[in-house]
Amino acid sequence: MKDKISFGSVKFSIIFILGSIFICSSIEIASASIHEYNNEHFTPQSNAFFFHGGSEGLYASSHKPHKGKSFIRFENVAFLRTKESADNHNEMQSRTGLIEALVLEVKDREKIGDAHSKSNAICCTPKLAQDKVCTVGEIILQRNPDNPEWPMRIQTFFEGKSLETEMVTQSIEINSTGMYYLYFMFCDTQLNATRIRGQTVWRNPGGYLPGKMVPLMTFYGIASLAYLLLGILWFFRFVKFWKDIIQLHYYITAVIALGMCEMALWYFEYANLNATGSRPMSITLWAVTVTAVKKTFSRLLLLVVSMGYGVVRPTIGNVTPKLLLGTVYFIASEALELVEHLGNINDFSGKAKLYLVLPVAFLDTWFILWIFSSLSQTLEKLQMRKSMVKLDLYRKFTNSLAAFVLLSIAWVGFELYFKASDPLSELWRIAWIIPSFWTLLTFSLLVVICVLWAPSSNPTRYAYCGETGDDIDEEAISLTTGVKVVPDMGAKLERKEKKGSASTDTLTGLKEDLEEDKRE
Repeated sequence: MKDKISFGSVKFSIIFILGSIFICSSIEIASASIHEYNNEHFTPQSNAFFFHGGSEGLYASSHKPHKGKSFIRFENVAFLRTKESADNHNEMQSRTGLIEALVLEVKDREKIGDAHSKSNAICCTPKLAQDKVCTVGEIILQRNPDNPEWPMRIQTFFEGKSLETEMVTQSIEINSTGMYYLYFMFCDTQLNATRIRGQTVWRNPGGYLPGKMVPLMTFYGIASLAYLLLGILWFFRFVKFWKDIIQLHYYITAVIALGMCEMALWYFEYANLNATGSRPMSITLWAVTVTAVKKTFSRLLLLVVSMGYGVVRPTIGNVTPKLLLGTVYFIASEALELVEHLGNINDFSGKAKLYLVLPVAFLDTWFILWIFSSLSQTLEKLQMRKSMVKLDLYRKFTNSLAAFVLLSIAWVGFELYFKASDPLSELWRIAWIIPSFWTLLTFSLLVVICVLWAPSSNPTRYAYCGETGDDIDEEAISLTTGVKVVPDMGAKLERKEKKGSASTDTLTGLKEDLEEDKRE
């Protein structure tokens, strides 16, 4: 019965992963540095209505021959008002409705609205107009004394009883590096049901990649080479000692291969986005899915290593809870990655993904507790059996893992502080170090495992040996053969009795192992 459940769980996991890829890859393109507006509505704010058109970190235009201009371009942006709103005007009237596009740096955000009184007004009122502060019906905008043209204002008017008006196609060149925001706003309450459609194109000097993502493309390229180098070194070692390979080495090889694929996919995904400004859904989905699979597989690898698989025990016991935890973690991680990478491309940290971060954090904590609990049991067994070489190996692994966990906790604290102290993403130029650190940490831990469990001509220094009194699970699936292992207890005890004085200790250890597998 347990075998059926276990292999059924494996089959479900594979079908779920392939199904997710197939379904989502049928969608062709997701918007990227091309911000698309599909009949979006405006939101009331104070005495105005606004629509957030986008926000990205942009570098100043470059004058170098191989670099281009940095700009925000308005393409086919149109505004549609209701018939009721249009009927309030005469066919012969001009300028029967005003909508303004405002482009500004985040540091100039306080220049929108009334700064001279405590009214919090965004639109100009007759009283403010009397003081010659603004024009009635327009957004109050204070110019930058150092650059009178900024913040930038572009006005578009409805004519007569027309239901639709379109912005003139134009580009705004960016000559100063910063975080830029685009807002569409109006003050006329008769336009409250107005919708917007069209698109804006945001470009940096080196391509369409948003400013916060530019350093990540270089990082993923370097990370791809690092994984490739690790893979080559591991492959040569694998081939050299292929006769002494244990099952654990194949799982380490799989994690290295997944890491290479993950980094390569992200690099090419970013390179394509930088070149075209569009983000093919299929490439992004493959990168997201490989990332989720690699995260899940890496944590399961840590778990089976911590349980002493291949060192203290030839099997990992009941695989059902491990597969169940792995499947749930994959689903949670996949959902988080999809929201993060297939959502809005704005260089602005939203709160929507918070609800997806919490399940992943909870599952990571569960993995950590299970891993260290298993490590504690493995160390205790090795110490009781006086396997000093294996004990030294696992102590090194435990110390390394503890250091990585402490470093992770410290980095989580820094990440929370970083995001709390920068709600408007003003530090977008260094925000790339947040995701890069986790990639670097994962790679470093993988290198540690590769060094400690490297293939060698003397695999018995850490490989499981049946004659040493190591445990055989009462009801388990061998990862070497893939079939259930049901030990011959009589034959095992007969061999143990031939060892003389060690028989009592062996029986005690065997009973403990059986009880542990039942608990799993």
